[in-house]
Amino acid sequence: MGGAEEKSDTYFLMCERNWIYNILITVAGFYGAFTYMLRGNVFCNAQTGNIVLMGMALGVGQWGHALYYLIPISAYLMGALISELVPNPIKHHLPLRWDTLLIAIEMVVVIGLGFVPESAPVQISQVAINFIASMQYNTFRQAEGVPMATTFATNHVRQIGIGLAKELKHRRSPDKSHRKKLSRHFQMLVFFVLGAVIGTVFCKLMLGRAIWLTLLPLGVVFAALLHADLTTERDMVERKPAGH
Repeated sequence: MGGAEEKSDTYFLMCERNWIYNILITVAGFYGAFTYMLRGNVFCNAQTGNIVLMGMALGVGQWGHALYYLIPISAYLMGALISELVPNPIKHHLPLRWDTLLIAIEMVVVIGLGFVPESAPVQISQVAINFIASMQYNTFRQAEGVPMATTFATNHVRQIGIGLAKELKHRRSPDKSHRKKLSRHFQMLVFFVLGAVIGTVFCKLMLGRAIWLTLLPLGVVFAALLHADLTTERDMVERKPAGH
């Protein structure tokens, strides 16, 4: 019987494990502090702000300024496009999953960003982080069966509110099944804040090279994913992570 058949239906791929998501959202919090403090006072992990700013520029007739926002928005769009198209070709031509390759790409980008001088245009770092954040968000979608975002915190705040509402509704009921999901979203929010705190401290100390610190947690994730691809999950390459 093959390894894939021996795995139970409740088996979660390494790329779906909770601890992987905790690390990724910590890194995202670091990115947020990095781009806001050192790269133009913007958040590049999501695009709502850029779209609002583009609309505001259009509203006051600043056409050139409005067009500028198409650059980060397009980078984010391309990240989603690529991460949607390449997983199948990757697993059919390489002995690893797209999730693993993505983390390797992210580490290469981080290494490059650490060499970008403080005098360089901030758009270089902004576009690069827009791109990798989009790919990460579109690739890592569910942590052990629970939909999660690994690059921004808005949905986690919303889900905590929903969980607290259920806690009130079910306060006299023995059904506390909602608590697991509430706890997970709370953990993700805490790790995001932790990443922002760490990023703030080290960006003040090291400036742009502080981003190299994210190579350590990303390296741990990459090693775990690569080990799974080559050993325990070698026969599960055709299995898609939940949510895809």
